[in-house]
Amino acid sequence: MLTYAKPIAAVTGALALASTLTACGGSSAASDEKIVTVYSADGLKGEAGDGWYDKVFADFEKQTGIKVKYVEGGSGEMVQRAVREKSNTQADVLVTLPPFIQQADAKGLLKAYTPKGADQVDGGDKAADGKWISVVNNYFGFVHNKKELPTAPKTWEELLDAKYKDRLQYSTPGVAGDGTAVLIKAMHDFGGQEPAMAYLKKLQANNVGPSSSTSKLAPKTDKGELLVANGDVQMNFAQSKSMPNLGIWFPAKDGGKPTTFALPYAAGLVNEAPHTENGRKLLDFMLSEAAQREVSAIGGGFPARKDVKPTDANAIALAKLMDGVEIFEPDWSDIDKNLTTYVDAWKSATGS
Repeated sequence: MLTYAKPIAAVTGALALASTLTACGGSSAASDEKIVTVYSADGLKGEAGDGWYDKVFADFEKQTGIKVKYVEGGSGEMVQRAVREKSNTQADVLVTLPPFIQQADAKGLLKAYTPKGADQVDGGDKAADGKWISVVNNYFGFVHNKKELPTAPKTWEELLDAKYKDRLQYSTPGVAGDGTAVLIKAMHDFGGQEPAMAYLKKLQANNVGPSSSTSKLAPKTDKGELLVANGDVQMNFAQSKSMPNLGIWFPAKDGGKPTTFALPYAAGLVNEAPHTENGRKLLDFMLSEAAQREVSAIGGGFPARKDVKPTDANAIALAKLMDGVEIFEPDWSDIDKNLTTYVDAWKSATGS
């Protein structure tokens, strides 16, 4: 079972390309450029430029002179894009949620590298062969509109009530990391694939429909367009600073305890990257003590390094939020191996 103080997080839809990418395929000219390109799941960059990425990237550029070019999307979306570009690699660093970081490794997208500070990251939060490592820990969760729904639902079964019809939405499994997390948690809480799919089939009557972006669901929930949506602790906690109606909660199966699991932002160096050395420097920087101390205070997440123990107001609030929530450890190797089967079962059950 995972110990507390590990989170990760979240995921999304439309691609956002900060600036025009240079397609240099790993030439010596490319390696001399003072740039590094990051493909990442959404959640760590603030909508108002006030997220953990914003601070870390700015500090990195100031210290090294290397400019970060940033592309974000759903976890699966980022992996698929990197696969399409294998003959002309664009990204230097890939940051995504499990099981998509394992999927990226299986597709030959990642190059082994052990960043400075990796010895302070728990074994379950990094690959044994150095292909990836968590940079921000996080947990899967749900959000509700505190104004229209002051008391969060307690169970999955409550969400079948007619009052949630067209007021409930979760992101698409297989595309968004947090959407895939819905399947993982449902299969755990209901005791297997079949009962989980039977439940999700019933829930579909209330579901608004697919969404490739988890981060877009929080604003809809804050405005009251939705009463309930999926998300993750880090992303939603950060969003709640500018979305006062957003509340975080964790469903339980009727008669059981609320549960969640760690969903970290895991980073890896991209194989055949055009700016490999700059990618190494950025991974070192993200795992530095200084950057890790800002994970909770700025990003609303949990440090990946176990020797960094924040005491800021956000860290205290996050600890309180997680109190009483049972944390389970998914079998990531099984999920990586059978993800397509699980997603196909979900599509069949829901008619998606």
